[in-house]
Amino acid sequence: MPSNPEGAPLQCPASHRRAAPQPFQVSLAADHLAVRDALRTILAQVVAHIPADDAGTLELLLAEILNNIVEHGSVPAQAAPITVSVDLQKHALACEVCDPGIALPEHLLVAPPPTAAPYGDHLPEGGFGWPLIHDLAHNLTYRRAAGRNRLSFNLPLTRGPSHH
Repeated sequence: MPSNPEGAPLQCPASHRRAAPQPFQVSLAADHLAVRDALRTILAQVVAHIPADDAGTLELLLAEILNNIVEHGSVPAQAAPITVSVDLQKHALACEVCDPGIALPEHLLVAPPPTAAPYGDHLPEGGFGWPLIHDLAHNLTYRRAAGRNRLSFNLPLTRGPSHH
């Protein structure tokens, strides 16, 4: 951090500081283009307040979760939208994704054991999403209520939120 001639750290004047965003929610239809738009909207809300690496991790997590809903959730075309809620807290982003699709299979909720599965030259096409989600998300919880899936997680920040 730059310092003044007396050696004290320079501070942004209060008028130039950006307050952390209020908790917000984004709604989207169950299709891939809507997922892309929602990710852009969410990142635009938080990118000025969290480290770039954390923004990339958030994008990866939400892209995997939302694309799984689109591809495997059997969301009816006229169903209520998928919603993503984000709350920037002191040391983490708290997120919840809700959708009206089919219930999440229970086996996906159990974190797989770490493995160094030898695939040789032939990697399987899929199956990496849920292990990735379990690896990156903290406090991953799922419940089904009123016909909606609710998947919640925290993403610890590599440093606290920025207010500049």
